[in-house]
Amino acid sequence: MSTYIRIIPAHEFIKAVPEGELDFEKSKELLAKIVSVSAPAFDHKIIVDTRKAHTKFTITDLWYLAAELSKAGRHLSRKMAVVCPLEGFDYAGFLALCAQNRGVPVMAFTSFGDAIEWLF
Repeated sequence: MSTYIRIIPAHEFIKAVPEGELDFEKSKELLAKIVSVSAPAFDHKIIVDTRKAHTKFTITDLWYLAAELSKAGRHLSRKMAVVCPLEGFDYAGFLALCAQNRGVPVMAFTSFGDAIEWLF
């Protein structure tokens, strides 16, 4: 069986308005689109790499993002790993918990290697 791994750098979906503030609606829309266009014919896994992200999501943003992932989650055949810097682990862990509560297999990691190991 083929496995497809999609690594999504944060800059692919985190967007800001001209004033530099997070454009949450656009970011949410782009992440959902990235997840939903993954080929359903593959046993695919997704890594969201936020280690170089400079924009911070609020706890509320993360809750809504998890809700959006659950809508797009029907396209996730297996797991999605979120790789973040150590100082962002609480936020990534909260996103993972919210997604898991909605049945989406998401886990937060500070190590890219640990994320790969968990995916397989």
